[in-house]
Amino acid sequence: MNIHRIDHVGVIVNDLSAAKEFFLDFGLEVKGEWEMEGELMGYAVGLNDAKVACVGLGTPDGQTWIELIKFYSPSDEKDIQKPFANTLGIRHIAFAVEDIETVVAKLKKKGMEIFSEIQNYEEKYKLCYCRGPEGIILELAEQIK
Repeated sequence: MNIHRIDHVGVIVNDLSAAKEFFLDFGLEVKGEWEMEGELMGYAVGLNDAKVACVGLGTPDGQTWIELIKFYSPSDEKDIQKPFANTLGIRHIAFAVEDIETVVAKLKKKGMEIFSEIQNYEEKYKLCYCRGPEGIILELAEQIK
């Protein structure tokens, strides 16, 4: 058995348009949009009467893929949670970026919550965490040359 790569990361959202706009502004590109429902969809995700809308977004080079998924049914009765960076489970999506200062300034201008100013990590990376719509946490990393 050989594992080649992570194919994609699925992010469940309530406001698909806002999440899509956030990632487009960030620099990803729409790679596809679709809706799914029916018995096979329900069987695949383990939910009855599942109906979803999806937007696939990727980096311009095509190597990174995120699926934003809006469940029309069944809905999550807990609504949007804003977890902390140390909340158990999958917690953030990390992106390697160029010119982290410009990226962070752009996100601040858009009103995104920045966890901290840009930090140097062992003189190897510049790092910064921010929170996008619906509590999605992004880690931005620029390798120091």
